Amino acid sequence: MSKRLIMLLGCTLLAIALVACSNSATSEKEESSAGEIQTAATRVVKDTFGDVTIPASPKNIIVTNSSYAEYLIEIGVTPQIVLFVPLLEPEYRTPYFEKHGVKIIFSEQYQFNYEQMLSLSPDLIVAQGEGLEAKTYEDLSKIAPTIAVSAGPGMEEAIPKLAEIFNKTEEANQVLSAFGEKAAKAKEKIHQAIGDKTVLVLRVEPTRYRYLGSQAGNVSTLFYQTLGLKIPEIFKDTKEWFTPFSLEILPDIKPDYIFVEKRMMENYDSSESLKELEENSLWKNMDAVKNNRVFPLKTNDYIQGQGPIGSSMLIDYLVEKLVP
Repeated sequence: MSKRLIMLLGCTLLAIALVACSNSATSEKEESSAGEIQTAATRVVKDTFGDVTIPASPKNIIVTNSSYAEYLIEIGVTPQIVLFVPLLEPEYRTPYFEKHGVKIIFSEQYQFNYEQMLSLSPDLIVAQGEGLEAKTYEDLSKIAPTIAVSAGPGMEEAIPKLAEIFNKTEEANQVLSAFGEKAAKAKEKIHQAIGDKTVLVLRVEPTRYRYLGSQAGNVSTLFYQTLGLKIPEIFKDTKEWFTPFSLEILPDIKPDYIFVEKRMMENYDSSESLKELEENSLWKNMDAVKNNRVFPLKTNDYIQGQGPIGSSMLIDYLVEKLVP
């Protein structure tokens, strides 16, 4: 074999080797990039039940709690779908969600229609963690990655948790700060108008009457801490959410103002109990009743309507009733 032919074969083999190395490097680089993309497409967050892997940029979020949907919108995360119990929702929520392009899916109270949710093809479900059973969480997680937010219904607790999950802490601080400023102004107005006069929040149910405690969190925080209203002395140490009481003690409560909630739930009617209360002689003899200082509260507004929008509207209502 001539020397020239040997050199030609050597060059050819070298070229083949270089191409192979190049292809191998390119392939490794592509595999590495693909791995990075796959990792970047998801992230891990912590919820009530532990770590959960969720999409980094979810495109079809279902929120199972309308208050949580409001919280998310206000901090700059607009979900695509919200579950909605029509009877219990405050009036402003339907146009509010429509304005932000959120699809409303009617739902039953305390129940999920898993088949319906599956048909909506969510890539992320956001639920309130407090009160959510492990079995329910497991069933939701079979439909899509589910975040059981480690919080209750109140926005002071839930908004920071949601902000942490969706990297919206700055926006959340702005929302809560603006609400705090409004509440502080309302608190001052109310205090100037009524001073230390007492306010009772009474819930009327089909078979009993209950009062709102001052240390229970959620809406009681708004009444008795944020706005600084004073609960009647007889109830000042109560820590429970709503506590049953007998109408026989009405003369001992001595509230200056009373807000009455005719409790609303699905398949639930408190009309007869309210009528019995209003016809009770002990009730009629209360100073607040005789002086027309009794005002209605809607379950929709002050329980289900918690949020930067709803709670702000409730503050306006309380100022309207308590400030001449």
